[in-house]
Amino acid sequence: MTYAMFPDAGLAAQIANWQRELGAVRRLAPKTLEAYLSDLGQFVQFLAGHMGGEASLGMLGELRAADVRAFLAARRNEGLGSRSLARELSAIKSFFGFLEREGVLATEALNTIRTPKQTRGLPKALTVLEAKATITATDELEDTPWVAARDMAVISLCYGAGLRISEALAVTRADLEASALRVTGKGGRTRIVPLIAPVRQAIDRYLGLAPYKPGVDEAVFRGKKGGVLSPRLIQLRMQQLRGALGLPPSATPHALRHSFATHLLGKGGDLRTIQELLGHASLSTTQIYTAVDTERLLDAYRAAHPRA
Repeated sequence: MTYAMFPDAGLAAQIANWQRELGAVRRLAPKTLEAYLSDLGQFVQFLAGHMGGEASLGMLGELRAADVRAFLAARRNEGLGSRSLARELSAIKSFFGFLEREGVLATEALNTIRTPKQTRGLPKALTVLEAKATITATDELEDTPWVAARDMAVISLCYGAGLRISEALAVTRADLEASALRVTGKGGRTRIVPLIAPVRQAIDRYLGLAPYKPGVDEAVFRGKKGGVLSPRLIQLRMQQLRGALGLPPSATPHALRHSFATHLLGKGGDLRTIQELLGHASLSTTQIYTAVDTERLLDAYRAAHPRA
């Protein structure tokens, strides 16, 4: 998706300014910027056909709530779910909010548009035994010792420190010099995550075996040719582990992060502390793990209680 799909020069210029603000001020990730641009592009393309003419700033100024609802209905008919519709509406509102702040135009068309309701699925966590097995079984699936140690260290970071796969693969030697990791996650938020002994040992074992010695500020996890390790390789390793251990399709690298939070909560971990460890901006995001833990308790009850 490029600015070429916005033929009106004035509109394209404002979209470019909006994207720069999202990147510089809100520090959104490049993929998020690309998704927002694509979502806005869908809206602009719809307006061109719906309103009968090339989309422009003037056309946007004449927008009515009915036009936005028509767009959402059309996208729903194309098979989009509530989550995708909510994201597209968020992008549209963000752009119009930018235009209003810049004094370009103001419209009340979006004020009465509500975000589509969506059912939030519970995170799929592994059991404690399954999570541990994904770490220990790695050696059995890889003949090259340093590669096996590498994958074990990355998986250990996902489960033992609650890191996203992208965060684990960004760890540098400088990050490892302290007893805790300083992690920069979504939205540029920085958090401190303790490195427990088994995770530290897994990383040290990998560093001792690895043939590549990156610089202090370079990512420590490397591919077989020395480049920065691709997330896809860890995803493929988890796919192998699913087959070897009989794990469900939901057993992904990110499921290990879910397992980290769920198991901490199950052992009495404080919800606010778990929020900080995960790097969630809002406590409401972390609270979903209380539902996961409750569901696991109910499953255990149904399976074990004689009156269940």
